[in-house]
Amino acid sequence: MPHTALLRRVSALAVLIALPGLALAQSPQPAPQKAPAATPAANTPAAVPAAPAGPDTTVASVNGKPITQGDLAIAADDPALSLPGVDEAQKQNLLVDYMVDLRVGAQAAEAAKIGDTPEFKRKLAYFRDKLLLDDYLEQEAKRAVTPEAEHAIYDQTVKLMKPEEEVHARHILVDNEAEAKKIAARIKGGEDFAKVAAETSKDPGSKAEGGDLGWFTKERMVPDFANAAFAMKAGQVSDPVKTQFGWHVIKVEEKRTKPQPTFDELKEQIDQHLIRKAQQDLILKLRAEAKIVRPDAPAEAAQPAPETKKP
Repeated sequence: MPHTALLRRVSALAVLIALPGLALAQSPQPAPQKAPAATPAANTPAAVPAAPAGPDTTVASVNGKPITQGDLAIAADDPALSLPGVDEAQKQNLLVDYMVDLRVGAQAAEAAKIGDTPEFKRKLAYFRDKLLLDDYLEQEAKRAVTPEAEHAIYDQTVKLMKPEEEVHARHILVDNEAEAKKIAARIKGGEDFAKVAAETSKDPGSKAEGGDLGWFTKERMVPDFANAAFAMKAGQVSDPVKTQFGWHVIKVEEKRTKPQPTFDELKEQIDQHLIRKAQQDLILKLRAEAKIVRPDAPAEAAQPAPETKKP
């Protein structure tokens, strides 16, 4: 969109202009000479920290028109102005510079009557509608995400979860059956599985961990591997098992029923579900209540008249 592209160009310009100053500010400076400590006067009141700036606090002005802290807060929410790794003081300075550039350019565009063109007015109406809808949906999202709603979804979700068996296993991957048989014989003869895995396994993902694959359910592994692992008992070492990746020697460490996820583990997903559902329901409700005319929509196929039975 031209408007967004312009903002990004202006934003990039402001950041690039400010970067040399930032680099200078971050470079080591000679330590200033310490002034002699002043002796506090008797009965001198302690300094009171400044109150935090409110949204109406003016931080700059352009041709007499103020830029407020609230203006900076809105600019800071613009994804195009994301400034990761920049501290708050530097970010404040960059945002002020950006808003100055924005106001200077906007005032010049207004003087050039850009805002009077039909195309600009259409864009303005579009972005106004979009901002109104975004804020309206955000309010709906806040109302939807309540502790009661979250826990209701969580209880419903865990109730529908079927118990699943999990295995904690290690494996060693090699290229051929003969090598796998030798490795299986070494381990069954008493050698430590993790040590042999670190020496011989071709699996880069688990070799450094002694072949440890952690806990997994059956569907997470290829069928031949999963069938062998889930048929074994804890502590058992397999004979060589062939898959499309090569030959495996498997050791099952533990078996258990997969624990249900906690509320905290699912909270983010639950919140997203509640937000999406509330917003979707709102839009569907508004559409149902509105009188919508679509001349471009295809006409519904004519329904055949019901047949009349002859006497």
